[in-house]
Amino acid sequence: MSAVPARSLTDPAAGPVTEPALDPVLNSCGLATYGQPTEPAERTLRHTISEVAARTGLTTHTLRWYERIGLLDPVDRSHSGRRLYSDGDLNRLAFLSRLRLTGMPVADMLRYVELARAGDHTFDERRDLLVAHRDEVRQKIADLHATLAVVDHKIDLYSGKKQHA
Repeated sequence: MSAVPARSLTDPAAGPVTEPALDPVLNSCGLATYGQPTEPAERTLRHTISEVAARTGLTTHTLRWYERIGLLDPVDRSHSGRRLYSDGDLNRLAFLSRLRLTGMPVADMLRYVELARAGDHTFDERRDLLVAHRDEVRQKIADLHATLAVVDHKIDLYSGKKQHA
């Protein structure tokens, strides 16, 4: 990944923080790390559960489950009792979805969220958790590359047979 210029973020509790500018993938999650949004998260409640399901690809069952186990903060309700999600909730769901896509176990995702809720003094623990997960992801990618090489080899063999037939 190429280096990107730094940008300043403001944390009301800690003051300005300098972080690398985010690439489009990270920006699509709305954050570099949970708790560090690219822009202040909009907390206006505006998204129904069906809209969130459509936008995230998660089922309504999964959204309710994420709330029940604590991956999401308790979701506010409309006057009629329907769940209403904010853009901040969508940012968190985008990040959590990326973690799941990389194979992070839900228990580790929950640990990460709990650490984030505990505050800035958990930065090192969160970093360590993500570094360990990144190492696992890199190993999976290496294994997939090796497996792909075997598949490519077989394709080349079959392509050669077709040319000689």
